[in-house]
Amino acid sequence: MNAKAKPPLKILLCSPRGFCAGVDRAIQIVELALERFGAPVYVRHEIVHNRYVVDSLKAKGAVFVDELDEIPDTDAPVVFSAHGVAKSVPEAAAKRNLFQIDATCPLVTKVHREAQIHHRKGREILLIGHAGHPEVIGTMGQLPDGAVTLIETVEDAQRLDPARPEALAYVTQTTLSVDDTAAIVAELQRRFPDITGPHKEDICYATTNRQEAVKVVAPRADATLVVGAPNSSNSMRLVEVALRAGCARAALVQRASDIDWSVHGDIETLAITAGASAPEVLVEEIIGAFAERYAIDVETVSTAEETIAFNLPKALREDRAQDRGPDRAGTRPARAPAAE
Repeated sequence: MNAKAKPPLKILLCSPRGFCAGVDRAIQIVELALERFGAPVYVRHEIVHNRYVVDSLKAKGAVFVDELDEIPDTDAPVVFSAHGVAKSVPEAAAKRNLFQIDATCPLVTKVHREAQIHHRKGREILLIGHAGHPEVIGTMGQLPDGAVTLIETVEDAQRLDPARPEALAYVTQTTLSVDDTAAIVAELQRRFPDITGPHKEDICYATTNRQEAVKVVAPRADATLVVGAPNSSNSMRLVEVALRAGCARAALVQRASDIDWSVHGDIETLAITAGASAPEVLVEEIIGAFAERYAIDVETVSTAEETIAFNLPKALREDRAQDRGPDRAGTRPARAPAAE
């Protein structure tokens, strides 16, 4: 097919999209640890939910494990993922004197602290989230067994029978659908008017911003593609948001090779966004794949500007400021710092 024969395609590119500050920070932590201490750097679970990112870090010397007992006795850094971990994980690492570096997103840490405060005040805690998600496991693991009740749906909120309705509080997973969560919260507030919520909404700014951009763009498109991973909560929510916003077709793709061309043959307008753990290089790859088949015209539709950045853990801030000379691939600090 020559260039003149290509059908026209308008691509509406959502902004903001892709990496959020927490994901960017987590990836930086692994890269800086590799730069400062050399390979291997052990990472418990996927640092973020994206296979491309994980494979790229593996190629640089990161070793991903499911549990700490897979890590030998070592002076190498052990990084905890951006989703956060249960308290038992850093405690176990400390017992083995592992050099632990915590890449938990600060907005997830905020939820952990909220739950701990509610617990100290004697409240029964409800966590709105998805069972089995690493962030939910980490948040529930901040407190003793039974201290947190998971609420996944409005129906769960309707069935809830708390021992002390007057002493309830809720927190939420940071990557949920804004609209779904609002419906659950509304039901909890209807049933339990005295329930205590977060001082500031737990769903993170990036999740909210990416969903709002899709709500604006998806109704204008024949189809929407979300670049992300199937185990990425915020990416899956973007697919749902696009469909609810009125887009007839919406799908998740990890790479250009995942595109189902059989359902995109007759489109004239395509919306593209990316979940918070998807790198921009994959968005560019997918746009390139469409450019091979269509005469594309790309319009960026911006609904918010993001300027948030998070500090690195103390150990890496100090190391970054030092001259990386002969000890670059060598030893850890004389005393392994606790998780930040």
